[in-house]
Amino acid sequence: KGKYTQVEFRLGEIEYMPVANETVDVIISNCVINLSPDKKQVFSEAFRVLKPGGRLAISDVVASTELPEEMKQDLALYSGCMAGASLISELQNILEQNGFESINISPKDESKDFIKDWAPGRGVEDYVLSATIEAVKPGGCCNGGGCC
Repeated sequence: KGKYTQVEFRLGEIEYMPVANETVDVIISNCVINLSPDKKQVFSEAFRVLKPGGRLAISDVVASTELPEEMKQDLALYSGCMAGASLISELQNILEQNGFESINISPKDESKDFIKDWAPGRGVEDYVLSATIEAVKPGGCCNGGGCC
């Protein structure tokens, strides 16, 4: 509606983006990655499509501690963006393994106040919370290119 020429929207799967290699400046996402069963592929694909110096700017639900198996298998919790949350340390490792730098995963403790309302009485807020996830693909102007 805004007729912006520098923005493009495409329909696709997060694990296999319909985008050419190294053509994307920034990937933003809000509460989607936790729904993917293959987070390694998600971040591999993000790295593939980002230009050198490109960055991730994500808000998602993460696990602060391992979820009990019965919560992981609960489809209502999965579709509610809770049961598919990955441990913060696991996300950090996946990002590093894919070559990302300047990784910053910032959990938001205050999010537990509203997450408890997503599944009242289940105690899921003891396991998951919202976080911002930022990372940069090496290269580009401000990552070793010397032109900043």
